[in-house]
Amino acid sequence: MDPADILPHREPFLFVSEIVSVEPGRHAVGRWRLSAEEPFFAGHFPGRPTLPGVLMVESLAQVGGIAVLTDERYAGKLALFGGIERARFRRQVVPGEVLELEVAVSRLSARAGKGHGRAHVGGQTACEADLLFVLVDATSSDRR
Repeated sequence: MDPADILPHREPFLFVSEIVSVEPGRHAVGRWRLSAEEPFFAGHFPGRPTLPGVLMVESLAQVGGIAVLTDERYAGKLALFGGIERARFRRQVVPGEVLELEVAVSRLSARAGKGHGRAHVGGQTACEADLLFVLVDATSSDRR
């Protein structure tokens, strides 16, 4: 499954290369294949490129968004961050690695939800966090 078929995100802010599995409204697994070509590696850090932790959390949120938005009850919606809790970074991720992303949705209502995400490389946890999100209409005439 192509993440761009579900998410509104596009390059350079699409941080999921592929979706491996989805259980709509409950669970999703994806991958982000990192090359040395991503522009952030040039500045984070020169001589020792490392994936920024905030982008790991964003990639988890995007996989969580796929879990939610594939549920037909949320057609025409957009999942926005409501909060991040208990984020922990346990391993550096470097160019050439594949970041495995997994999000389990634990609570979901018509307007909001919560899930737990884990990102790992080769079975080693790189990042995990509880993700809170709100659901809004995907289109809006009020763009202040």
